Amino acid sequence: MILDRVKISIKAGNGGKGSVSFLRTKATMYGGPDGGDGGNGGNIVFKTNKDMNTLYSFRFKKKFVAENGSDGNRSNMTGARGKDLVIEVPCGTVIIDPVSNEVIADLESEDSVFVALKGGLGGHGNAYYKTSVKQAPAFSQMGEETKQREVILELKMIADVGLVGFPNVGKSTLLSVISNANPKIANYPFTTIYPNLGVVECHGKTFVVADIPGLIEGASQGYGLGHYFLKHVERVRLILHLIDISQSEGRDIFSDYETINSELKKYSEDLSKTPQIVVFTKCDMISEEEKERRVKEFEKRYQIDTLQICSIVHEGIENLKNKTLEKLLTIPKKPPIKVTKHDFDTKDKTSVFVDIDEDGAFVVTGGKIDNFLRGVILSDARSFAYFQDRLNQMGIIDMLKEKGLKTGDIIRIKDIEFEYLD
Repeated sequence: MILDRVKISIKAGNGGKGSVSFLRTKATMYGGPDGGDGGNGGNIVFKTNKDMNTLYSFRFKKKFVAENGSDGNRSNMTGARGKDLVIEVPCGTVIIDPVSNEVIADLESEDSVFVALKGGLGGHGNAYYKTSVKQAPAFSQMGEETKQREVILELKMIADVGLVGFPNVGKSTLLSVISNANPKIANYPFTTIYPNLGVVECHGKTFVVADIPGLIEGASQGYGLGHYFLKHVERVRLILHLIDISQSEGRDIFSDYETINSELKKYSEDLSKTPQIVVFTKCDMISEEEKERRVKEFEKRYQIDTLQICSIVHEGIENLKNKTLEKLLTIPKKPPIKVTKHDFDTKDKTSVFVDIDEDGAFVVTGGKIDNFLRGVILSDARSFAYFQDRLNQMGIIDMLKEKGLKTGDIIRIKDIEFEYLD
């Protein structure tokens, strides 16, 4: 079974806590602070695995958390860095931010690696805060906490050639004949409900062919799961457009050709410009004279050449493989999907917001505050005095006064609540 779209949650590791420690030996009874920094948290990394061809492994496991950094230790020992969590995905996987719906990475090659989230920074130990004035700081900094994010993984198969056409025109049969694939084949529409891949060998060279489930009118608008089918032909360099020349399903070869091309164009202007080879299938089901008449009329109307095959008896198969390889050698590979740079993993360390709560307290929030509070220990008088002094230096007290702050008012910053005295 092929799973080609899934939403998962990812979280980088938190940074380790800085250590509070003082050097104590027989020779240095009053030694200074020697608390080490905490280690950084592990990153979330996506990496392609050429042996995977589906997202099925994400069907049950959808939460991924990297290892936290270790806390710092005495003797200025820095905590161990958290291990990166490497998530393996198939080649052709696109990573999408579900909030903005923007593509943040296109892992289209065998060696693609993408760091989606960086681990939190480790907190400073008390040795970091030692100064000529503050020689024995009894506080350290907490490690940076990371946020859980969601991403969508979408698989756009990596294939050189895509087989397209209406249901039951013989795509799966052709794939089974020209390649090593063993798709399910039956005489009813939508036998193929998931794309199949096969490797074709021709004159010592190989190319990958994708059997795309049958398209119907309205596929570009999602009818018949059209969007899920069409996305798999976005990357192909060449389309083999299969048409049932026998018209055994009651359709017309001309309307079939025009309808499928119309759906390709509606879905993507670029996809409609992908080179095509029109292949008539089931040629054994009509007389030779009728076949020649229909081919001649078709080629005259659209001014194109066609190929005719009968997969069951392997008629025209070698010629099809040769023509396909010949065409592929003249077509360059499609470039990766354009990725828009945006702040998916940018950590907010600058924003400050001041609001007034229902009880009249002044509430201060924002990324700048969150980052600053990592170094505040309420139980330590010096740390709290440093906290109050920094509020002035950061201009937060001025912001509060602009909102109407006066002596006796309550200021609330996360879990910290205190009365303002001018």
